Amino acid sequence: MIVDAIPFVFEKHKNQKRIGGEPYATHPIAVAMLLYEKGFRGNYSLVAMFHDLKEDTDATDEEILLHSNQEVLTAVNLLTKFKGYVMESYIEGIRKNKLAKMVKLADRLHNLLTAKIASESFRRKYIKETEAYYVELAKGTPFEMDIHVALDELKKTVA
Repeated sequence: MIVDAIPFVFEKHKNQKRIGGEPYATHPIAVAMLLYEKGFRGNYSLVAMFHDLKEDTDATDEEILLHSNQEVLTAVNLLTKFKGYVMESYIEGIRKNKLAKMVKLADRLHNLLTAKIASESFRRKYIKETEAYYVELAKGTPFEMDIHVALDELKKTVA
């Protein structure tokens, strides 16, 4: 399923770029690799690959199910910031689903590691949001120390 997911992700994210100019689809792949390095495989990889599809593309539940399963779709939906979302409720839903939680932490880690090229105002906002929500979410997980280190490094880039 993972091999099948890669072309699907590239197709759905086509013409989208990261801040640094690379194809957007490199981000979900990098998130999947961070999870893989921590020992998370299978559905974790699929959720990582699909975590931004509902928020950033026209991907449907049916398409995601075609390339995965209901457990993956449930986690993807938890990771999707729908219009009018409330951050505290969003985080609480993620906290209750291990798939969504681990993918969100890997996603946050990758974004922290790559945010150095973003504007200073974005970096400040990202640091504040990470401290408010994601440091606590990461406690006791394999991502706890990595997020602390990446956050400390990003803090060094703001005046």
